[in-house]
Amino acid sequence: MRPAEIPLSVWRTQGHDFVFRGQTIRYWVAGQGEPLLLIHGFPTASWDWNYLWQPLSRQYQVIACDMLGFGDSAKPRDHDYSLVEQADLQQALLDHLQVQQPVHVLAHDYGDSVAQELLARHREGSFAMASCVFLNGGLFPETHRALLVQKLLLSPVGWLVGRTFDRCSLDRDFSRIFGPNTRPSESELDDFWSLISNNRGHHILYRLISYIPERLVQRERWVQAMQSSQVPMRLINGAMDPVSGEHMVERYRELIADPDTVTIPDIGRYPHTEAPALVLRHYQRFRADIAERRPCTVPPRAVQNNKIPDHPFALSSTIQSASC
Repeated sequence: MRPAEIPLSVWRTQGHDFVFRGQTIRYWVAGQGEPLLLIHGFPTASWDWNYLWQPLSRQYQVIACDMLGFGDSAKPRDHDYSLVEQADLQQALLDHLQVQQPVHVLAHDYGDSVAQELLARHREGSFAMASCVFLNGGLFPETHRALLVQKLLLSPVGWLVGRTFDRCSLDRDFSRIFGPNTRPSESELDDFWSLISNNRGHHILYRLISYIPERLVQRERWVQAMQSSQVPMRLINGAMDPVSGEHMVERYRELIADPDTVTIPDIGRYPHTEAPALVLRHYQRFRADIAERRPCTVPPRAVQNNKIPDHPFALSSTIQSASC
């Protein structure tokens, strides 16, 4: 059964604000238990998680924000946006909520890169990560197949492309990254556009797109963190995604030892909105596997400012298809 949708109008009433480096950030928190940080993608916002929000909040303390430049958060015009700063934002949000224990992370797209930065910080001892699940995203720059609109936003005329990007552009460019039978409805596209265009956010898309070259700069550090970390990881991937679909899963399996991957046929770049029940099922199985393999629990009092050493356990299993 498909989880119930939270209408955007309702979602917006449930948010809270905090200030990060002088900018107002909109965030959401619900549930109790181990903290689970949800990190959204480009060019959308944390409402992407609405189908999974209620089921996950019955088991965990779920936390999400619209990152700087996205959704209902501040969108400064002349800001130099970076993935590293977005990772700083996630840590600031956890500090604001006084989260004092290792954090589980579920990330998508642009959020995958933020999660990679947090994973690198875990390796370096400045962040405590309990597990990490990636949905479709450019984990390896060499396998990222940018759309034409992304290439144009990166070009010298990117500022103009952003200003002319509209609801019709979203329908044309955004819908094609979904599976053939799971494309967003007109109502969903209206809601996505409401979040993108809020506070004229489409005018800064050419600034936000700087994440693509930043991935190249951070590539070795991030991939090494994935290869060496003992943090349990899983990749859940919509195979029909033309940007980071099955070809990216193949690269993941080449580079990551004992890769734990789930491939969902006929689903595109947004598996958590296209097939939320499947994503939920495979996430819950992942967490159950972790619980079975965990030799001990780090007590919250042993963690200071969300910083601990690597966990002494790893998850090693591979699922080739989510058709079961």
